[in-house]
Amino acid sequence: MAIDHANLGRIDLNLLVAFDALLSEGSVTRAASRIGVGQSAMSHNLARLRDLFGDELLTRTPDGMRPTPRAAALRDVVRAALSQVQALVAPRDAFDPLTSEHVFRIGLPDSMEVLLIPALLAHICDVAPGIRLRLQTTGDPLQILDDLDADRLDVAIGVGPLPEGRTHHKFRVMMTATFLCMYNGALVRVPSPISLEDYVRFPHVLTSVRQGERGIVDDALAKLGLKRRVAVTTPRFLAVPFLVRGAPVITTMHAQLARQFARELDLNLSPPPVELPAMPISLLWHASYDHDPAHVWLRQTMARLAVEKEAVLF
Repeated sequence: MAIDHANLGRIDLNLLVAFDALLSEGSVTRAASRIGVGQSAMSHNLARLRDLFGDELLTRTPDGMRPTPRAAALRDVVRAALSQVQALVAPRDAFDPLTSEHVFRIGLPDSMEVLLIPALLAHICDVAPGIRLRLQTTGDPLQILDDLDADRLDVAIGVGPLPEGRTHHKFRVMMTATFLCMYNGALVRVPSPISLEDYVRFPHVLTSVRQGERGIVDDALAKLGLKRRVAVTTPRFLAVPFLVRGAPVITTMHAQLARQFARELDLNLSPPPVELPAMPISLLWHASYDHDPAHVWLRQTMARLAVEKEAVLF
């Protein structure tokens, strides 16, 4: 499509920067602070944007400013355009991990924090001492996508099948999680591999970030006409090995994590007596950061460290 230079030249393209900040923050005050202008200047920018697009863009509600449908539809288009402009004018090789003071916001469940972040932190301390990590606990896949859209996260780690996103939601499978049973052999006196009879005889610990007492194990048992008794449900993977160590219970968790916990707390492992599907562990990000040098470095580093971690644990 030919560019209409005359009409485009009449538009202050800095308004698009203000638009992205306003929708990311949902607040005139915070948007002004984000791009370094006064609140009155940002209010003026919002008025000009409303005139430019012929829409209110942001409306005030009891919960704060909310984007209109028109603004929501424009958000990703504007952000992608700004990202391309930023990549175009950025100096070549602008990101140097040795001197960068970048802050990365990573959303992930605590299982992945235990499994992957120690290696990432050690690597950063070695080659990128100025980089800082801000970790946020995540669980609900739909909330992860919302946080990426709102620029509250730079990247996120998702475990299991991902919800259907949009074209601007990008992901990369870093590793695949299989499963192992973990228990305290001094309290659960059964040999490994554990039998199906013993597996359903003992109570279980279920880790789930969603409501309810059902997981993939229950689906697998139901196909056999069996069910287990879930004694405890917790959203925190970190609590599970201590629950298992102190009570005659069984848990079924990601094999990589189970091996690490079993080695450190002297717990027993067994293959599950039912067939369970492998779970992908994926890195997610917004397409607007596809070519950002800092984000490319982070994604490549996390993916490489995940492969190395998987190789060590197997």
